[in-house]
Amino acid sequence: MPLDVGMYERRPDYKSEKKCQRTSLAFYQSVRDLLPVWLLEDIRATEAFHWEEEGRACAFSPSEALLYALVHDHQQYARYLLQRFSVHALDIPSASFRCCAASPPPHFAVAVRYNRTNILEMIMDTTEKFAEETEKRLLLNSRGCPHADKGKTALHLACDLARPECLLLLLGHGACPYVTDYDGDTPLDCLLQQINQSEMDMRTKRVCLGYLVLFMPTLSFRMRTELQEKPGLWTQLVGEQAFQWLSGNSPPSLFVQSMRTVTHRVPAEQRASLPDFLRPPDFRLHQD
Repeated sequence: MPLDVGMYERRPDYKSEKKCQRTSLAFYQSVRDLLPVWLLEDIRATEAFHWEEEGRACAFSPSEALLYALVHDHQQYARYLLQRFSVHALDIPSASFRCCAASPPPHFAVAVRYNRTNILEMIMDTTEKFAEETEKRLLLNSRGCPHADKGKTALHLACDLARPECLLLLLGHGACPYVTDYDGDTPLDCLLQQINQSEMDMRTKRVCLGYLVLFMPTLSFRMRTELQEKPGLWTQLVGEQAFQWLSGNSPPSLFVQSMRTVTHRVPAEQRASLPDFLRPPDFRLHQD
């Protein structure tokens, strides 16, 4: 039976939905084209609407606008939204911007996926200044959609995608490296799986590994048993010294233990002013 297109066009809300699609696309393109902030806010406040499944038109919230700014790396717009609306720019967006009802605010995950380190740092500064400590921890450590993301946190994604700058920003501002996804994997487990699966970007993955070791005083992770059972393989993959640490055969070096103390006692916003030799290093756990 042929599709009766006219049936949809006769719906009372058909024209409203089509109009929302046009204005929504226009707003998306405006952010993509990096138009001035004042113009984008004028469009968002007066002209742009998106259509929700409940059959209603909704104006774009600051949270949804920030997601567009993240996708297209519109740093000026992101800065404005975070300064003007503070942590409310990180509110849970409407259903059309989320995978499912159980999904948390996706801003940290989107920043990591697109490697938007500058905007991620702006978000971190905002949470430091305006969010309560409990609220900040919830935002940093929230698990993603249980269906599509298997409950991965932003840290898990940073390890899956080997994003060392994002990883250091998250860890430095209090993201917990011990939170597990719904498969029981910590971010360290995810990173080790990536190291084992492919030799691509191996140096970048080792840098990520160094950062995780730096922020994990207790190396508790699911894959430790596998490392202990396959010492030859893992020594080749991560190097002798790193293997000894990860397998629990020896403690980290005195240098790494000292760096742990520095990173845990110096506030994140003050680390950039430390001398070079006291900043989190570009770890090379495996000497080529």
